[in-house]
Amino acid sequence: MTAADALGVAVAQFAPSADRAANIHTIGQLAAAASARGARVVVFPEYSSYFVDPFDASLAENAERIDGPFVTAITRIAAAHDLHIVAGLLEEAGDGRRVRNTVVAVDGSGLQASYRKLHLYDAFGQRESDWVEPGAIVAPQTFAVGGLTFGLMTCYDLRFPEVGRTLVDAGADVFAVPAEWVRGPLKEHHWRTLLHARAIENTVFVAAADHPPPLGVGCSTIVDPQGVELAAVGTATDVAVAHLDPSAVARVRRVNPALRLRRFGVTPRVD
Repeated sequence: MTAADALGVAVAQFAPSADRAANIHTIGQLAAAASARGARVVVFPEYSSYFVDPFDASLAENAERIDGPFVTAITRIAAAHDLHIVAGLLEEAGDGRRVRNTVVAVDGSGLQASYRKLHLYDAFGQRESDWVEPGAIVAPQTFAVGGLTFGLMTCYDLRFPEVGRTLVDAGADVFAVPAEWVRGPLKEHHWRTLLHARAIENTVFVAAADHPPPLGVGCSTIVDPQGVELAAVGTATDVAVAHLDPSAVARVRRVNPALRLRRFGVTPRVD
């Protein structure tokens, strides 16, 4: 791999708040830092546009259309730094009460892909579905940059290996994973284990951005197709950048052809 072949990918860790303007300001600062270190793609956390803990009625009050001010603002930031930005959006839902937990991917020209979270966090004493409308099962959402195809998933989706399988079958070389991985007993261990597992079993890169403590576990991380951690943030508000070799996926799959050797596919579950 030459320097010209590598694609700079960053994970940007910060704690989104109920101040939407402050969230945009922080995204702009972290995007600038990532670009200065050679990134062309930056993954931000889940709920980057607006977040409050515990959830309350302000979620619906601060939800936006997918072509609203948040996406407009991060598109402007992407254009200023020649980036693709992946970030969590609190999107308006159809019933006026709940919201959609959406991931958007933009470049300087506008929206490139969007994904509505399929698996809501109704676990570990939480009830995300009380406030959030689950995404419909649609075609996997991807976008391409610099010889790599990025597939979108969100946080709790990591616990469902079939999500990764659908993305890799759609051609994804990198899983972009905005998250708000809630702290708790063994949760950091689960986070790190699942990120590495999704990379190894699918022979892909994984770039995952979390909220820092005290609510999230932090540890925003980029993992390669063999499960090797390339770059990470600890507990700070910061960016970590790794330069990905687009040929690495094919090279690893020649040695470890697990995808080709599998004997089962993935089909949607109909309840």
